Amino acid sequence: MIGPVPARVSGTVKAELLKIIDDAVAGGWTASRACTVLGLERQRAWRWHTRRQAGFALDDASSGGNPIHGLLEWEETEILALFDEWSDTDRSHRKLAHRGSYEQRVWVSPSTVDRVLARHNMHLAGRTQPPKSVKTPWPAWCDWRPNQLWCWDASQFERCEASKYAYGIIDLVSRKWITVTLTPEPNAVSVRVLFLKALAAENLLTAELQHRLADPDTAIPDDDDSVPMLLAISDNGTEMRAGDTRKFMALMSIAQHFGRPSTPTDQAWIETLWGHLKWEHPHLMTITNPAILAAELERLRHHYNTVRLHEAIGYVTPNDEHEGRGDTIRAARIDGLKIADEQRRDWHRNHRNQP
Repeated sequence: MIGPVPARVSGTVKAELLKIIDDAVAGGWTASRACTVLGLERQRAWRWHTRRQAGFALDDASSGGNPIHGLLEWEETEILALFDEWSDTDRSHRKLAHRGSYEQRVWVSPSTVDRVLARHNMHLAGRTQPPKSVKTPWPAWCDWRPNQLWCWDASQFERCEASKYAYGIIDLVSRKWITVTLTPEPNAVSVRVLFLKALAAENLLTAELQHRLADPDTAIPDDDDSVPMLLAISDNGTEMRAGDTRKFMALMSIAQHFGRPSTPTDQAWIETLWGHLKWEHPHLMTITNPAILAAELERLRHHYNTVRLHEAIGYVTPNDEHEGRGDTIRAARIDGLKIADEQRRDWHRNHRNQP
């Protein structure tokens, strides 16, 4: 052993150290001097000596001691009985702990139940976890460019009872908020109004599409292998999955892509839009007049697209990115930072010796 004696040593080591001290004392040393040489506190050596003289073992007792709030034997028995009787119904240690008090049999914390069961090698069945879902990839024909990937969803403004459902579309690439509509009821008609407004705003409502709208009963061949105009990404809401919505999307040459159930991150773009909108403009949640709410949403949409710098696209506005100016603006900032750095260095070199 090199250096001071560790805080915890075995009984054998303690006996050997005491023997060395006894031999040193018999040879004329003092106990304190022997302890100093061994790197052992005199008080520890005295405790060990006292325990040895009293006939006790020198090994340390197990940690924990006997706390005054320790679990009683009958309580542990009741916990094990609860496991035998209720483990098929209450499949977690939290429920089992509350079951004990609900049945007025034992009052313990969930962590206590967990420790007792673990000590007796008993395991609750728990809840079967669903298999990990796999996100469906986008079709191969999709290009990463504006007006190719649209994400859409609705959000509620509860105070505006007459038309509390607001539908919006956002472009994944440019983050442009394409359009917004208000409706009193979420249905396929609302979806039709939303997308017609968006297609018209982006000049995508061609003469051919208008001709299809004029005769909506026109049959589309099942073997039509033409590339869709864009991909509409949404969750699995009723209006998204409706047959009328599917037929309208087919007429407009829009392919649908649905996210995984209970996975809102698959539609993170539109969810983030509504989240930022309500957090940055909480007054929207207090508007009760549909006309005022619609006008305010349209004003904020214009501000979002033309004024607000968007982090996800390199701190340019969505309109800049949507209309192809994003790369130029980002490159100009990099060039400007370099020029500004050079100007600062030149100024400091020329004025270094001035007071």
